[in-house]
Amino acid sequence: MNLLIYKTLEELNQDLADYVIKIAEMSIEENDRFNFVLTGGSSPKALYHFLATEGQHRIDWEKVYFFFGDERNVPADDDNYNGLMAKKTILDPLGIKEDHIFYVDTTLAPEKAAIEYKKAIDKHFNGEDIAFDLILLGMGDDAHTASIFPHTTLVKDEEVNVASVYVEKLDTYRISFTAPLINKADNVAFLVFGENKAEALKHVIGDTEKNVDLYPSQLIDPIDGKLTWFVDEAATKLLED
Repeated sequence: MNLLIYKTLEELNQDLADYVIKIAEMSIEENDRFNFVLTGGSSPKALYHFLATEGQHRIDWEKVYFFFGDERNVPADDDNYNGLMAKKTILDPLGIKEDHIFYVDTTLAPEKAAIEYKKAIDKHFNGEDIAFDLILLGMGDDAHTASIFPHTTLVKDEEVNVASVYVEKLDTYRISFTAPLINKADNVAFLVFGENKAEALKHVIGDTEKNVDLYPSQLIDPIDGKLTWFVDEAATKLLED
């Protein structure tokens, strides 16, 4: 694990963008494509904007394929739909072709949507081992990541899969990568900032004994890949030196 701490969000997002670009260049050089899993919510908006502007001419975007690590069970035109946020901030500005974007079909029931999304991923990898080049993750102040929330079925899901999950505290379903699928990635990067994340971060990377049911982000530990945390000083205020 690599922990990178930044004084400002601008420095964090710029360094994270450079990191994304570097992995993209390597992946395209080696495999002629870059399989990139986006994270949702509001946290990555500045990063996506940076990639769509300053990073516009640094990657061959026609060789990038976009996926989503989780999705909310809302219509595609709902402001809470992760795909819509990405569409507005990075996909449309870069003119990404529709066949290079893998949206979750939320017109389907959550369980069916998860099954169909996994099928689409399987087809894209064409029988090869499913190992994404880079998965971006966020972390909630309850230590959830993707839609692996505390005390939910996904915490104990050991399949390399996409699954639906009912999140009781939100009274809604989500569609999410499982931790074993995330852990097969070549690179995983957490984007975490803000004082409200300090308590969760303290437990996720600071505790000597794991309690994944309470702190699901502890589940993320790539098998053969690299794990990097991009965090700001505010989020690390409770960590011991």
